[in-house]
Amino acid sequence: MKPDPLSLYLHIPFCSLKCRYCDFNAYAGLDKLVPPYVDALIAEMGLWRQAVRGRPVPTVFFGGGTPSLLPLPELERIIAALRDSFDLDPEAELTLEANPGTVDLPYLQRLLSLGVNRLSLGVQSFHDDELAALDRIHSAQDAKDAYLWARQAGFHRLSLDLIYGLSQQPQERWQATLEQAIELAPDHLSLYALTVEEGTGLAYDVDHGRVPSPDADAQASMYEWSEERLARAGYRQYEISNWARPVLSEASPERSRRAEGPGQECQHNLVYWRNGDWLGLGAGAHSHLDGIRFADVYSPRQYIRRLQQTAERGLPEGGGTYALLKAMGQVTYLEEGSPEMAMADTAILALRLNEGLNPAHFSARFGRTLEEVYGPTLAELTTLGLIESTDSRLRLTPRGRLLANEVFVCLLPD
Repeated sequence: MKPDPLSLYLHIPFCSLKCRYCDFNAYAGLDKLVPPYVDALIAEMGLWRQAVRGRPVPTVFFGGGTPSLLPLPELERIIAALRDSFDLDPEAELTLEANPGTVDLPYLQRLLSLGVNRLSLGVQSFHDDELAALDRIHSAQDAKDAYLWARQAGFHRLSLDLIYGLSQQPQERWQATLEQAIELAPDHLSLYALTVEEGTGLAYDVDHGRVPSPDADAQASMYEWSEERLARAGYRQYEISNWARPVLSEASPERSRRAEGPGQECQHNLVYWRNGDWLGLGAGAHSHLDGIRFADVYSPRQYIRRLQQTAERGLPEGGGTYALLKAMGQVTYLEEGSPEMAMADTAILALRLNEGLNPAHFSARFGRTLEEVYGPTLAELTTLGLIESTDSRLRLTPRGRLLANEVFVCLLPD
């Protein structure tokens, strides 16, 4: 029997400046920790080598923080260790998140030669005043330069991250940003509404009346306009916040081009939304493996120290995934999920996708039908116009995408 695939997430927590809206596990001013952090990351890979041997790795994602702050020799060490410790598919998707203000053409050329074949640029806006308000270190021109350098370097899979619905942002300003993104013709776009996360600089400013909260109605209007505009530009929405260009093929004697099959979707993120298995490595990285959810300690210093201690102590042989995790000092959160939570996760994550939730796949996975588990809830959500059943799949309606969190809460176990 062929082993199940396992995707990898590597967290790089270093930043030049912590953006005021960001609640990710990221830190500025810790440059001296980069070499020992990479040592710890490689050590953590070694701890997993035997436990996941034989499981093919189809995707790797470097997230952060700002992974593009890593010096190329350190990235080379990490990627060499990945290939040594895991069964990396020869055609694996390797994505790296990059801040446009941290890369140049030689860096991107070397990145591609190391095997990184997908780049996600955190552009956020094409207006310099908005970038300054978000504490981004790059300018709009930096973003355009980084994109063009990436193409020149040879990247054929480029994604741009954008943020809409900033405080008091007029709709036409957001429209101008998206139009400039479309003009560049990236292969993938991720659009996120600005949210006020507890503990961030933005939350402090909102709480103290320095800036107003983002307008939810304005954000909804921007989102609906973006759906329509991206469809006209030839992008296919495949998840609530994500759009991809289709693969085009020569289809007729007239050589007209048409969309065919899957396109430039982020294969790594599809693993999350299909509730597959992934292993997170690095400070604060979360994992879902063999029905268990777990996470590493958040502090980079603690992560380094705990990896050193675990490597010195060694791991027990046998005992399964749970016993292995209990012996790993860097793992500070561990939850063996219930069947009810696993069903909820599968349903909620699948509904984020435009392809929706396949009832037959749900039944095969859990031995229970959607009707048995969620019958009255699904009937109510259908009556409210938030979900619909089409082509034997359950999907969010356009209105349901705007109220997705309200739908998801209804599917959580009591």
